[in-house]
Formats: sequence, structure tokens, C-alpha cells
Amino acid sequence: MVLRSLAVLGLLCIGTLGFAQETEPVKKKTKRPDIPGAITVEFGFNFKNGVVPADFQKSWWGSRTVNFYYSYQIRLFKSPISFNPGIGLSLERFKFSNNFTLPFSPDADGTYPLVPATDIYPGTVQRSFIVNNFIEAPIEFRYDSKPDDIVRSLSVSLGMRFGLLYDSFTKVDYTHNGEDKSMKDKQWHGMNRYRQAIYGRVGYGGFGLSLYYNTTPLFAPGKGPEATGMNTITVTMSVTGF
Repeated sequence: MVLRSLAVLGLLCIGTLGFAQETEPVKKKTKRPDIPGAITVEFGFNFKNGVVPADFQKSWWGSRTVNFYYSYQIRLFKSPISFNPGIGLSLERFKFSNNFTLPFSPDADGTYPLVPATDIYPGTVQRSFIVNNFIEAPIEFRYDSKPDDIVRSLSVSLGMRFGLLYDSFTKVDYTHNGEDKSMKDKQWHGMNRYRQAIYGRVGYGGFGLSLYYNTTPLFAPGKGPEATGMNTITVTMSVTGF
């Protein structure tokens, strides 16, 4: 009798274990995708440099840049130095503090002068912008203090970027007859269709500070306001995901 009871108890235990195994889902470990390279997002501010047209008066906070770059790291001979080519987008704008803008057509001499936005748009002007968007290819040499532990590494980078202007327009926000309006004039406005810059970056782990000096003038030669060769400087903060 005792043996029979033990046998029945054993069968019940085996059945219970089997039922538990069938009802409890097996958890699978998920791995994070190992994507080669790094993605960097930058946010920064644009500054004037060089010979600046008198009416190019910009707002500090409104003149901003957002960059999105993908780069691939090539370590040089197992050293702390790497070569990093990349590709990405640079979305740049300038906000005028004096509410000037660029006209629909150039003057007789082929230049685009800066004019008060109220000369073109009726009513009260609220905001006026120039917006330029670039496809860019940055290349840089970077030193990492801890090449095997980038997340905890100090880094210093020197590089160049080459950009192609694919989208450009002026934007004016104004109020007319009690109605808020926003108008875009989508054309090149004498902008330089190509640009290059030199830059430097210092960082720790995925965070960095960069300074870009655009060696190419904002406007093409003989096309901008007062035919000046104004350059720009951009200072950014960045976050990089490895």
C-alpha cells in the first residue's frame, strides 16, 4: 500500500512538473544589434565672421544648427588614433533680429540685397529666417585616451567636412488683417551651393563640444548682399551613440 501511494505521488509530481514546463514560456535572451560605426547628433549656434553686410543682423538663439552624422571608425595600427569618415545632414538657419530678408529676384548687378521684409510682405512682420540644408561628408582624425573603452575615454578630433546645399529658402512670419501667415520663398538666393569647413572637437565618452569654421563664404562670389564674402562659425554640443 505504501509503495502504491509513493508511486501515485511520484506520477503526480512528474505530471505537475511537465504541466509547469508546458505553461511557462521560455524566455529568450535578446541581443542589442551590433551596428558598425557611430551616430552623432549635434545642436549648436551660428555666428557671423569676416566681412559682414551691415543689415545682416541676426538673433543669437534663433540662428541654430542641427547636425545628424553617421561615421565609421578605422583604428590606425592599434594606436589611440583613428580615421573616421562619415556622411549626414546639416540643417542650418539664421534668424534676423531686424526682420530683413532676401528679395524674390536679384538686382541688375546680379546680387541679392537684404531688404526689410515689410517691403515685400504686408502687415506686421514677426520673424524672418534664411534656412539652408546640406548633405555633408565629414572626415576626421581622432585621439582616444582609452581606445578599448570609448565610453570612458577622453577624445580630441580634428577634421574637415564637405557639404552640398540641397535645400534653401527664406521664411517670413507676419500678421495681416488680423490673420497669422507664414511665407516661404524657395530658391537659392545667391547662396554658395558647395561648402567646406575645418573643425575641432573635444569630448568624453559620447558627449562633445565642437567648433566648425566654414571656410567657404555663405554667398557665392558676387551674389550676396553688398557682394561680401561673409563666412560663418558654428559651435555645437553633441551626443554620440556607439
